Amino acid sequence: MTQKAHRTSWYERNVLPYVIDAGCGMKPFHQQRQKVVPHAAGHVLEIGIGTGLNLEHYDKARVNKVIGLDPGTEMHPMAQKRMKKAGLPVELVGLSAETIPFDEATFDSVVVTYSLCTIPDPVAALKEMRRVLKREGKLLFCEHGLSPDHSARRWQDRLTPLWIKLFGGCHLNRDIPALLGAAGFRCDDLQTMYLPGPRPITYNYWGTAVAD
Repeated sequence: MTQKAHRTSWYERNVLPYVIDAGCGMKPFHQQRQKVVPHAAGHVLEIGIGTGLNLEHYDKARVNKVIGLDPGTEMHPMAQKRMKKAGLPVELVGLSAETIPFDEATFDSVVVTYSLCTIPDPVAALKEMRRVLKREGKLLFCEHGLSPDHSARRWQDRLTPLWIKLFGGCHLNRDIPALLGAAGFRCDDLQTMYLPGPRPITYNYWGTAVAD
């Protein structure tokens, strides 16, 4: 899902939302979302809500409201359709995550899935997520990123400049644990695996992070 904030091109307005929805909507990604999204509770902030692919995975008995933050307003119409099906109170905010327009300690849970790859300044965004989380709040994340295998990492570095242009600013080679640590988060249950597909684009990280 895109978090890129700039004047969009025709491709980004008319084609990219469907490319992202199709790619991020594949079965392996749904299975990954199912591992983290149902754990969200209370007042929830979702970073990079995109076309709303996470909405079906929330536990309605645990969630009071979802605020969906995403500057990619061209994807909001698809998200709105999924909002109606989800049966959850959801509010869309068309802003990027480096400046979250809410007070400190507002949210019980922050959810971010497949969005840290595209945020221009992911550490600044994660610091904002930590700021708006309550003291006992949790960051639930699932992201693709830097592979542990040297050969895959080399291909990630080679492909990323083109990948950014084709997929809304998506970086293949971001070190997710390092970004979390730089923003003051600690993750004691970090899990990793390759999803089906080419290794340079399928290495996944997921877990629950708290303020360190």
